[in-house]
Amino acid sequence: MPAKKEVCNADKVKAAIQKVADSIISEFLNKSTCDFAIIGIHQHGVPLAKKIISIIKEKTKYQAELAMLDISMYRDDIGVRQKLPKIHETKIPFDMNDKVVIIVDDVLSSGRTIRAALDALTDYGRPKLIRLAVLIDRGNHEFPIGADYVGLDLQIPKEKKVIVKFKESDGEDKIYTTDWEKTTEKRNN
Repeated sequence: MPAKKEVCNADKVKAAIQKVADSIISEFLNKSTCDFAIIGIHQHGVPLAKKIISIIKEKTKYQAELAMLDISMYRDDIGVRQKLPKIHETKIPFDMNDKVVIIVDDVLSSGRTIRAALDALTDYGRPKLIRLAVLIDRGNHEFPIGADYVGLDLQIPKEKKVIVKFKESDGEDKIYTTDWEKTTEKRNN
């Protein structure tokens, strides 16, 4: 079993998610209601998106629409991976054209996942405005992509992998780091 180091406990994860939700509320719901939808990137962006939507509804009564996006076939490493990724169903239950959308993912690192998400979204329409919300911005960006809403800024060396766990899918809300080459936990997004 690879050595994992806990970076954030459940309370810190909850506070970080709350920070992201509050930032979204501040931009879109404090002065006037702006119709927006939240798009979770499979795999850990989806439970994070659900948590953000729940907080927003609890605080403002606004029910943001939820979409789920699989970006596996849009990744720039699809042809160089040893294994084909597990494909998840993309569900976008609204017209993307002229819609304000917030893309949600657990970790922003290189920016490649978000670049793939942007490519995928254009296949579904032309949004009016796109924002990005992440639980963690770990630095080490390779693409000129930055998040609009960030729960935690953590400077984590490239040699370390960030593992985000959510209670709904993993039994706990925690964030760990581990060495890349020792990682046995596979992520398919």
